[in-house]
Amino acid sequence: MDSKASTLAPSQTPNPAIQSKPKDKDFLNHLEAYLAKRDGVDKLLKISRYATKIILASSVLPETVQLTRRLKSFDSSVGLSRKAFRLGKFVQDVNALRNSHLDSKEEVFLSIIAYGGEGLYYFVEQFIWLAKSGLIDAKHSRSLQKISAWAEFIGYIGSISLKFRELKRISEDEACLDSSIEIAVSRGVGCKEEEEKKRKLREKRSMKQLSVVQDLADGLMALADIQDGKGSFSDPLLVSCAGLLSALISTHKNWVSC
Repeated sequence: MDSKASTLAPSQTPNPAIQSKPKDKDFLNHLEAYLAKRDGVDKLLKISRYATKIILASSVLPETVQLTRRLKSFDSSVGLSRKAFRLGKFVQDVNALRNSHLDSKEEVFLSIIAYGGEGLYYFVEQFIWLAKSGLIDAKHSRSLQKISAWAEFIGYIGSISLKFRELKRISEDEACLDSSIEIAVSRGVGCKEEEEKKRKLREKRSMKQLSVVQDLADGLMALADIQDGKGSFSDPLLVSCAGLLSALISTHKNWVSC
């Protein structure tokens, strides 16, 4: 679970006024800034893990080949490494909930579900990591994983709901801008500022739509965990493809935000 919706009311949405376009970053400097982020490294690990899972799930390699055993070992090691990156990450959800500007009881409820679910997921993941690392008794691992999966899944329900609400607000803002541009054109008045605002809104809408797709993919994986790999949505190849899609979207978002 990688990002929750910002729940700013329309009046509190930052004004996408014209700003001087920053110069393109040097690639290596950009890469350094990306890798300095916890999420940056985590998502690269996620890409490598789910690419490995796709190879294993597609049965491209026979079970008897040594490379298959190495890939399974790599998958397990990367999975454990990723859990270490979640230490203390639940704090960001606590702060996100505290700093949310909410207009309605519905948004308060959805925010509690979204941030509370994700925060509980990250909190429990710390103990799963400790169990898998051998510091606490592994007998608790299964029940912890079930709690973690349910918290993650419920969090995505809230997150997707909030993002659809924000997409609706963005569409309303775009409609208002379209009206302003149409009026300005009919009067022969320049509307460069409005066009720039509309461009920024389009970019924001695209990123929000990608976030919804990412949440749906991650939600599918959480559902597979709840079902213990026995349900209709638990096919290993399907889940692995969903994981890779989520990782690629998150990597793109983190790269753009650097």
